Amino acid sequence: MTGLRYVYAVCHPFGTPLQAQLTGVAGDPPRLLHHHGLVAVVSHVPERDFAEEPLRRHLEDLDWLTATARAHQGVIDALTVVTTPLPLRLGTVFRDDSGVRVMIEEREDAFRRTLDRLQGRVEWGVKVYAGAEPADGADSEAPPEKAASGRDYLRQRRMRVRSNEDMWQRAETFATRLHETLSEFAEDSRLHAPQNPTLSGASGRNVLNAAYLVPRSVSEEFVELVDRTKDDVPGMRVELTGPWAAYSFAGEEENR
Repeated sequence: MTGLRYVYAVCHPFGTPLQAQLTGVAGDPPRLLHHHGLVAVVSHVPERDFAEEPLRRHLEDLDWLTATARAHQGVIDALTVVTTPLPLRLGTVFRDDSGVRVMIEEREDAFRRTLDRLQGRVEWGVKVYAGAEPADGADSEAPPEKAASGRDYLRQRRMRVRSNEDMWQRAETFATRLHETLSEFAEDSRLHAPQNPTLSGASGRNVLNAAYLVPRSVSEEFVELVDRTKDDVPGMRVELTGPWAAYSFAGEEENR
């Protein structure tokens, strides 16, 4: 099949086959390209969509981008079941197999170092949400004209503000303690910026957004540790996701 080469990840060689019905970006099943003792996982994609100019336009099309990202992640997830992949950035495309081989040769040492460091490890994501954060002004449950008096209204407002401040302080304390506990268990951790609730659609304020690098062999214990600590403080919601390929710990420019 002709076309450009879309590259998902670089891995050490692995023996377990990928699932038979797996399709990748543009509906093309992923293939393994071996070179210098490493494996690039690739699909053939049409030049009309993935050459430099059309790809740039497509990346501004939310529907196209969502479908492509889903297909990309599906291949990464399948790889994570059978090996330790080093994911490349969404939209990594080369002219042909030769271009992929040149890329491997140019970055071979970095690929090997990172793959050796991540071998047998996965990433777990933990987010902590506190309450349902009110929009600006939403804490004024009763406008001044409907309160018993202006003085009552101000007193009630001060009480609500103080209550919110106390809740956020408890949330920060809980999140800090949870992160310290999980970081001691994990081999490495990364703190990411809190998610914007408008973009994520999650309710509440995101007070912890972290990733943890954990050996597969103790992942079950890590999950149990999260389960044991997540109910320590009422009003806190702990969200655990994974296991993922170790995007946050790749340490190269192909980080997500």
